[in-house]
Amino acid sequence: MEYMMKTEITKADILPLPDYIKVRKDRHAALIALKKLRRIEIGPVATCYFENYDTMLHQVQEMLYIEKGGDEQVEDELRAYNPMIPKGKELTATVMFEIDEPIRRKNFLSRLGGVENTMFIRFGDHEVMGVPEEDLDRTTADGKASSVQFIHFPFTDAQIAAFKAAAQVLVGFSHDQYGHMAVLTDASRDALAKDFG
Repeated sequence: MEYMMKTEITKADILPLPDYIKVRKDRHAALIALKKLRRIEIGPVATCYFENYDTMLHQVQEMLYIEKGGDEQVEDELRAYNPMIPKGKELTATVMFEIDEPIRRKNFLSRLGGVENTMFIRFGDHEVMGVPEEDLDRTTADGKASSVQFIHFPFTDAQIAAFKAAAQVLVGFSHDQYGHMAVLTDASRDALAKDFG
């Protein structure tokens, strides 16, 4: 079976709420298996979730299930989540800095300004720098970073070919307060390679 990559969620892709409720449990179980290869822990508190059509469709369906906003809500959710679906020559990621203790989290994020501009994917002789989603500024004027970041990694054709063949792929940050990297498993690299058209 040939892999068909979808790059946009439309209204036609969204199940009506009664139909979604019937398949929600099975869909959730399938998504856990899919996300396992797309979830990368980077350092002690950052988790990177590489997104695709399936992860974003699930997010839209879940938001509609939770908020029950009907047709009026659909357009808002599509506007919010469609930009994070890879368009064929990129990888996209949601990054979360997770610290349970509120004071420690506030202090940590206050030193992390601009972290969204320091994320990279490195393989062979290539380094692809992340580009933050332009929906809003994720670092405040006083230098505090948001705990959630949305990052695009634009690839050239040569970089796509090199990524697919790379012996090792690193994902990380070069921020002076958070200089951590993680190595992708071969299985994760192969899963992400499907995001290229």
